[in-house]
Amino acid sequence: MSEDSAQLQPQDSPTTGGYYWFVIIYLVLLSAFGSFVNDMYIPTLPVMCRSFHCSVSTCQLGLTFGMIGLGVGQMLFGPFSDRWGRKPILYIALVVFAIGAFCSVWSKSIWEFIWWRLVQGFGASGGYFLARTIPADMYRGQALAKVMALVGAINGFAPASAPVLGGFVSHKIGWQGIFWILFGFSILLLVLAPALKESLPKERRVQGHFGIAFKNYLYLVKNKKFMIHSTLKGAALGLIFAYVSAAPFIIQDHYGYSQLQFGLFMGFNAIFIALGATTALTFKPLKKAAVYGGRAIMVLTIGQGICLFLLDNVWVYEAWNICMIFCIGLIFTVSNTLAMNEGRLYAGDASALLGFIGYVFGGIASPMVGLDNVLHSTAITQVAYAAIILLFAHLAEVLPPELVPTFQSASRTGLPQYPKPLASTKSDAPTSDAPAVQQA
Repeated sequence: MSEDSAQLQPQDSPTTGGYYWFVIIYLVLLSAFGSFVNDMYIPTLPVMCRSFHCSVSTCQLGLTFGMIGLGVGQMLFGPFSDRWGRKPILYIALVVFAIGAFCSVWSKSIWEFIWWRLVQGFGASGGYFLARTIPADMYRGQALAKVMALVGAINGFAPASAPVLGGFVSHKIGWQGIFWILFGFSILLLVLAPALKESLPKERRVQGHFGIAFKNYLYLVKNKKFMIHSTLKGAALGLIFAYVSAAPFIIQDHYGYSQLQFGLFMGFNAIFIALGATTALTFKPLKKAAVYGGRAIMVLTIGQGICLFLLDNVWVYEAWNICMIFCIGLIFTVSNTLAMNEGRLYAGDASALLGFIGYVFGGIASPMVGLDNVLHSTAITQVAYAAIILLFAHLAEVLPPELVPTFQSASRTGLPQYPKPLASTKSDAPTSDAPAVQQA
């Protein structure tokens, strides 16, 4: 097969059939991969604190450095992928991650482990942002919303479900076994990668000197609608990281449950974030899901905060979590879809910046919940993130319906131009600047 024939032309993007489902499954695996990098070893944090003889906050730097790698890696890989295509970046990223996972197993100190976590995050970032970029290359409108809902469900499901597997593996063979599994996961994705067609043909790649690609970030930062949706997603991701970072210490150390039992708690909760992500599609317009979800999250985090300060009961804590997680799922679908729709002219850069913003929020949340009394710091951190979510959900609500960005508008701003506009599937290809997500 020639290189050109192996590229997926947008007008031929499938919405049914075997290759469509292969793409969906592969994107789900990529999305889960980015989340598993941090969340699979969360059940082992108390054990690793004792093993490396370090404090809770120092041990949680492994999470923070993983998120730094995820954030910075996306900012670099985004422009490279817009220039070279998606698949070369996918191969490079997976190889880098495999090296980081393999070497982390042999860490002799917490600081050596933390630096290998940075390498892992950098490698995982490529696959994680491509899970959002490839759909934006191929689809728009309701077709894009459908794919983003599936990927968004995994974005929320994986951080909660990964500890189930991590808790089981750590219980059986120790924390090193988790990173052997992650190493194997990256090899599996490498083996499957050749079957994935290139979603960004040569004629739609960024041309000219390399610095042009990075200038797109300036355009995106100045795009009010993109930044509102991206900040909404970032705050929601920060809230989920506050939850998953604190949960092992609350459930295991405070309430006395085992690693395996902790994994079962998290796995059960994962069902609700997936339900929330798919329920968002029933809202008309779509952005209403974020508004209702944001209001509910504000009330729920305040209620849980009061309970964490005054009522010491694991089942009350769990009940608040279930409701909060469902609402976070609503936010993920809305923010992913609308941010990528708004930034679709520069999909690689938009996906990278969207991910970077999320990991800034997440990187701040992880050590914050480990300060002093974990119950109290968790309550305060979650309420703070809920307030940001509520604010940006309402800012998103008052925005006008999103329009498909045109290449004429790009030329007026002096940005890189492509020979032809991004196409959608045959069923929803617009003939004018029609709304990309109806009444979004």
